[in-house]
Amino acid sequence: MRTDDKLDQMEEHPPDRPPSRMTRTRWWLFGGTLAVYVAIVAGVLATSWLVTFDWQAMLFRPYKQWPEIHAFLDYFVVLGQRGPTAVAVAAWLGWRCWRTKNLHPLLVLGTSLLLLNITAGAAKLGMGRLGPHYATTIGANEMWLGGDIFPSGHTANAVVTWGVLAYLATTPLRRRALSVIAALGALGVGMTTVYLGTHWVSDVLLGWAAGLLVLLALPWFEPGVEWAESRLTALWRQLRTRWLPAPAPLAPAPARSGLSAPRPAPEEEVLVRDAMGAARPGSPTRAADSRPHHPPRPHTVRSERTPVTPTGSRRPPHADRAPRTAPLAPAPVRGRTGGS
Repeated sequence: MRTDDKLDQMEEHPPDRPPSRMTRTRWWLFGGTLAVYVAIVAGVLATSWLVTFDWQAMLFRPYKQWPEIHAFLDYFVVLGQRGPTAVAVAAWLGWRCWRTKNLHPLLVLGTSLLLLNITAGAAKLGMGRLGPHYATTIGANEMWLGGDIFPSGHTANAVVTWGVLAYLATTPLRRRALSVIAALGALGVGMTTVYLGTHWVSDVLLGWAAGLLVLLALPWFEPGVEWAESRLTALWRQLRTRWLPAPAPLAPAPARSGLSAPRPAPEEEVLVRDAMGAARPGSPTRAADSRPHHPPRPHTVRSERTPVTPTGSRRPPHADRAPRTAPLAPAPVRGRTGGS
């Protein structure tokens, strides 16, 4: 298949795309997650038991209790950083776009990251909570003090970035398996931030809820994703037509030496023989493929052939050589001459 044919298939939608509408199950999950999100925010604002638990976990200082795993968790927490994870997942989905000849996976990833930046970023800047390392008053909720850690960006990003792979899975089994892997990864990243002392426990809980809300809301944005995909595909076609030269027609492959041309159909042979007219008997005619055509003749068996017996001498005649059939002349008798 040529490259142009592959590009022409970019408008075709594979049959195994994720659902583009909100099912009843997703509605219940979205409503329950939103209620949890609001409850966490209300609990922190009211300085409830949730804030007390935050301070207890912070004063426990897990990074001092288990220092032997500190180096490993410093690298593990990268699975929640937006830059490295977005590049890795975008590379995988880009290869999938090239294989399926559509831009849907990359557009879904871009839409989810845009939604996460808008929603989580607005919540961070709006509530301005300080992190454990910058806390000023023990037992306080540390709200509206210019911070940006509520909800946890690492946790929410881990939920969305790895959850998109489960959302775009092509079979129910893969979707369930990737959902479990994404959930465990997001849980590990969130607990790692608590271990390192960079987030409160309530930050991690709100980060899980924020990321899950983005994933559950993706079907609402599927029509916009399809519209953007069709526009980008049409734009690419215009640019390809304007800037890329048209492919040259393929020339027929020359016939290899030693191989004859294909034999014409019997009808063509009849037409050629009629056009050439009747040929002389016994003379070879020329067929449509420019090869001499000899009329068929009977063949005899070796035993039926007349034996040929050579007669006479096989030596060629010569002017000075007498034939063997002529009588030889008598040799002259030499006698003595002279007297008696």
